[in-house]
Amino acid sequence: MFTGLIEEIGIIKSRRSSGSGVILEISAAVVTGDLKRGDSVSINGACQTVTDRRAGTFCVFASEVTLANTTLGRLPAGCRVNLERAISGESRFGGHLVQGHVDCTGTVSSVERDRSGLKVTVKAPAGMMKYVVERGSVAVDGISLTVVSVDEKGFGLYVIPETASNTTVNEWKKGAEVNLEADIIAKYVEKMIGGHTGTGGGADGLMKKLGEEGFV
Repeated sequence: MFTGLIEEIGIIKSRRSSGSGVILEISAAVVTGDLKRGDSVSINGACQTVTDRRAGTFCVFASEVTLANTTLGRLPAGCRVNLERAISGESRFGGHLVQGHVDCTGTVSSVERDRSGLKVTVKAPAGMMKYVVERGSVAVDGISLTVVSVDEKGFGLYVIPETASNTTVNEWKKGAEVNLEADIIAKYVEKMIGGHTGTGGGADGLMKKLGEEGFV
């Protein structure tokens, strides 16, 4: 589990094919401080497992499923990536619940800079947009961001300088592909309200309970 607060920007040092997947070697200074084999790390929002650890670098194996559903399979050596270690029990929770399970990829449709930050719009599939609401949270390339506007094609963001300077946001341009993850709470609510049947569960059970309590 992650918070979407990026710890540092790493660099893809190398990539090589391995079976149906790819081994990525990432150079980093902060997250490598205590990473060990088997640990989880978010790379541009995709949760990956550390398979090797050396001084200043670590390796992960991106499976064919990861390559099909994220941008990791298309990032070249030398590319900068957002990194975050999994949270610990003692961590402050400053972002929102981010699983590192990328739902889909989206496309940056515009970037507009002003003196206070960046206005960014992202085009996203309809299946993703049903979970996106104004003032809600969304993870874009692993960054916890607040949605400021929504329309039928996608959503708008406003990125403050502090976030932009500590992530890859400053490298986003029109047409850039980004990893998207919706707020997990919205998915659970959808599951509870519809599509699931069973004793006391699903839409019927939930709506009955809400009616009994006077909410509907």
